[in-house]
Amino acid sequence: MLQQLSAEELPKVEKEIIDFITNYTTHNELKKSMLYSIEAGGKRIRPLIVLATVRAFQKEITLPVYQTAGALEMIHTYSLIHDDLPAMDNDDLRRGQPTNHKVFGDALAILAGDGLLTSAFQLISETTLSATENVLLIQLLAKAAGIGGMVAGQAGDMTAEKRHVSLTELKTIHHGKTGALLTYAFVAGGILANQTEYVLERLEKLGAHIGLAFQIRDDLLDIVGTTEELGKQVGQDEKSEKSTYPALLGLEGAHQALTDELSQAEMIIQQLAETAEFQPQIFTELLTLFALEK
Repeated sequence: MLQQLSAEELPKVEKEIIDFITNYTTHNELKKSMLYSIEAGGKRIRPLIVLATVRAFQKEITLPVYQTAGALEMIHTYSLIHDDLPAMDNDDLRRGQPTNHKVFGDALAILAGDGLLTSAFQLISETTLSATENVLLIQLLAKAAGIGGMVAGQAGDMTAEKRHVSLTELKTIHHGKTGALLTYAFVAGGILANQTEYVLERLEKLGAHIGLAFQIRDDLLDIVGTTEELGKQVGQDEKSEKSTYPALLGLEGAHQALTDELSQAEMIIQQLAETAEFQPQIFTELLTLFALEK
């Protein structure tokens, strides 16, 4: 079910992004830089979650769903462009190809990220949703991406380099850095599927657990994975002396933490399964994307 959804619907999300950038960007080199990182691909997990959530509640996937999912992917891609810059993680490889600044230079990479960030909000604002829904989706995306969410998490991640942090602080960092946009994907999907406050609260909790699971898995893959699996150089966390789950808990402890987060997510899916219109299978399949074999 999830594989079919990915194959049939994600290309429509990508088309919305590419069409928007192509139609609205007036500077040719800026356009090339933005499209370079978008067309590099990636797992598209965040837009996939939006689509999967709408489908799980047996609602039609309409143009506003593709546009909202596309806006979320634009925010995520901007964050990767900036995260790879020399002033931050200084990475040479992203999604299996040279990072944006390696191809277009630091200045244009920064501007490409700026362009994707601001365009995301314009894209949502132009959907055919009601004004109330538009404002809510924009507000929640700004909150997730901004100074109380992803940006705060990235700042915490950088300032935690070369020092020991507690598990509580590490979770706080990654609830923002990784979890905020993933949580938004679930909640936005619930809003687009016209769900109740109770359901939206469950989806928010689900996103928080999935966000930590995603980060723990990423931390583990940086040690035990390959460049092909990560789409970027492995061993970068240790090189940068980052605070990670394996560094704090050891490999076994990090594996257990991943298992615990996925178990909590599964419990929430079971709670959602009590909702008559909810089909849990697609969410159960989603969980497999965040698991990791020892």
